[in-house]
Amino acid sequence: MTLLIEYLQLCWFVNNPTDLHPARAFFWKNVLFYVVSGIIVEANIGDFPEATLEVAMRTIVALILLSMQIISTRKSAVFYQLQTAVFICENFMMTLGIGVEIFDLFAQGTPYQEYPLYLGALLIVWYLAIISYIFKRVFAFHYAQCIGMAFVYFTLTYGGPFLVMEVI
Repeated sequence: MTLLIEYLQLCWFVNNPTDLHPARAFFWKNVLFYVVSGIIVEANIGDFPEATLEVAMRTIVALILLSMQIISTRKSAVFYQLQTAVFICENFMMTLGIGVEIFDLFAQGTPYQEYPLYLGALLIVWYLAIISYIFKRVFAFHYAQCIGMAFVYFTLTYGGPFLVMEVI
């Protein structure tokens, strides 16, 4: 539980992912939570089979992109730290996203029906900031480069599978 709390502190820009040492089982549990929570969110938008396929693609793309970054920077020693940091923060954002979707259901037809859009946009900006922070701490790149990498990561991880699903 202590390790989870230390990783969650990354969402508030505290801690350095390279100082945290997760077990492999902890990492895979986070990936599983990412898949399950992603399917919950996507199944509320579309149907279950498409949601499952899209989340599976998103998970594979995320793992590949992060692995490619680790390989290209020759930082294989931080493989589990980076992957776990990103997936825990994504899980936290996904959990908040589920909350926004629930709020959206109750806000329909009320003066607050636009609020979930604003909250969703805020979550995306916060997500990009967190991923940038993690990249900065792990790879020690300039902040502008980390923001660009976070945007590319977000676009490929979420946009790529979404576009594939739209074509299918």
